[in-house]
Amino acid sequence: MWGLALGLTCLLVTWQWPVVGVPLVLAAGLALLWRWRQRPRVVPAVPGAVLAPTDGRVVRVDRVRDPYADREALRISLTSSWVDGPSSRASVDGVVRSVQYHAGPMFHASLDPASPLHERNAVVIDSAGHTVTLVQVAGWLARRILCQIQPGQTVTRGQRYGHVRFGARLEVYLPVTAVPRVAPGDRVSATTSILASLQSA
Repeated sequence: MWGLALGLTCLLVTWQWPVVGVPLVLAAGLALLWRWRQRPRVVPAVPGAVLAPTDGRVVRVDRVRDPYADREALRISLTSSWVDGPSSRASVDGVVRSVQYHAGPMFHASLDPASPLHERNAVVIDSAGHTVTLVQVAGWLARRILCQIQPGQTVTRGQRYGHVRFGARLEVYLPVTAVPRVAPGDRVSATTSILASLQSA
């Protein structure tokens, strides 16, 4: 929908209809700023809930190797478009064990090769006997990743800890005993959507 609106706006400007095109460009800019606003989110009061770290769509739920915490894990991958909110938020309460930054070449963040090869930043969190890894994977349009937390720091569910602007992939690695609550294709909202449930440690 956003792409169609942007395309029509560009056509209007190209066809020299500035009376219509310019207001549409301004309206699109205001809408984007509204979408990116840092509004507070309601944290679900559900024990063991793993919350979505960003606004976006679920693209993969599978069992893989977590290379950042060196374990087998359940991975839930999300992609955010350039119109989604750019903030990265903590999925669980806990203490940051490590922050691992990796440089990399340019891929589109929605493609699977982006995960192990692209610029990315992994945060490993110890949460009530569980290990949860959150990975920010930068998109091809703007590859800058911002992470504002350090090892040893305590985080709470829904806390903003960084951002990746203009499209990104965020991956959540969980214990293999975690129960997924989403499926590929599902749309999720940061903090308010539950991705999975952790079993009692």
